[in-house]
Amino acid sequence: MSPQLHVLRVFVAADGSHGNPLGVFLDGLAVHLYDRQKVAFELNFSETVFVDKVADATARIQIYTPAAQLPFAGHPTVGTSWLLRHEGTPVDVLEVPAGDVAVWPETDLSWIRARAAWVHPMTMHQYATPTEVEALEAPPPGESSFYAWAWQDEHAGILRSRYFAGGFGIKEDEATGAAAVVMGDRLGRALLIRQGRGSELHVRPGPEGSVEVGGRVVLDSVKSVGIRVAQVAADTPAP
Repeated sequence: MSPQLHVLRVFVAADGSHGNPLGVFLDGLAVHLYDRQKVAFELNFSETVFVDKVADATARIQIYTPAAQLPFAGHPTVGTSWLLRHEGTPVDVLEVPAGDVAVWPETDLSWIRARAAWVHPMTMHQYATPTEVEALEAPPPGESSFYAWAWQDEHAGILRSRYFAGGFGIKEDEATGAAAVVMGDRLGRALLIRQGRGSELHVRPGPEGSVEVGGRVVLDSVKSVGIRVAQVAADTPAP
């Protein structure tokens, strides 16, 4: 039987539009560890998640871009926590290589709590106006992880952003929760980030130097994926 892939959009606008596509295998152990990078590359979402264990209100997950595994990422953790709750197995914590990510629902948003130190390196560049951010056709030469932003309304805490992540096999990311964690840490205030074509990320300071990021999630489809199904063997390392 082929593994089931849930396809979500994370950080959608209030009307359900836009958002960053995410692939989630709730039965992550059905996919060989050695196949996961290939699967993520072929699916070509900015991130694909494999849920390896759910027990005691905690889920252990792995996150892959088309080119690399990440120790932490924002839209995969927001989306996976929402999906587990939607499927009737809510959790309070997602275990990722970077650390334990607290997760919870609040009104129509799904929230995570993370730390800027967990985020992969990226160049953060502030432009003078949103128009300059929107006019970008590519990142500057030599930049493989480039986050461009500008205040749209500084008093209200609204900013406009885009993220180019060629180093991770992503030409442009529609919505980047990890960057939102970094921005929340740097600016130290509540924010509404409007990224990509129209995605929305909510940010606020958390306890003990952490940052909380929230967003809306929708489920677009569930489908079987024709890939090799894992056979548990004695020489297969645990995830």
